[in-house]
Amino acid sequence: MAATCDDVEECIDFSYDGFQVVRREFFAHIFEPSITFNNCKVGFNTACINKLSDVENVQFLVNPEKQMLAVRPCSEEDRDSFMWCSVRGNRRKPKQSTCKLFFAKMVALMGWNPDYRYKLIGKVIRSNDEYLIVFDLTSTEVYKRTITEDQKVKTSKIPVFPQEWQNQFGLPFEEHRKSLQVNIFDGYAVYGFKDGSVTPQEAVDNATAQSGGGDQE
Repeated sequence: MAATCDDVEECIDFSYDGFQVVRREFFAHIFEPSITFNNCKVGFNTACINKLSDVENVQFLVNPEKQMLAVRPCSEEDRDSFMWCSVRGNRRKPKQSTCKLFFAKMVALMGWNPDYRYKLIGKVIRSNDEYLIVFDLTSTEVYKRTITEDQKVKTSKIPVFPQEWQNQFGLPFEEHRKSLQVNIFDGYAVYGFKDGSVTPQEAVDNATAQSGGGDQE
């Protein structure tokens, strides 16, 4: 990208060493794709729906080892398909969906507090000629709930970030560049909402074969 400013200073010895890429979670991100887990429900924001245009059904893929969640477009007929938005005419709108078992498994996997609200910012990636939205389950915005003196539940509007973020702006530059190199089918399980099941790894392998994609470095 070329700069248009006339007073650009040439610097041949500039280095990214020591720099941290400031986490986007530290900024307002209304136009960034996000997913929210709250009160045994899951929901996407408008930006998330708009990132995958014309997509009405998706599959949830979870990698417990890498602690990643991926949302993969699919057809309504595909096994474990989930309608992630409301459709009225030609308009798609976000919706909240009850997912008690999935919510419980996510809470158990990540050690979350089931009484809190968790929000994650996603990243659109391309893998095996497919577009997906990937979420790092360790990069959460946590909105705590407290009980007021009159015994009412109050949800904080100020998020709490992971403890390890307290003394840093973000990942070191080189580590940041490598952070989203994801093989989307490597170690992922597909979660079904209709029957609360988890698709065996064989089904994931079949999905890989059908997509025409193998392992990629």
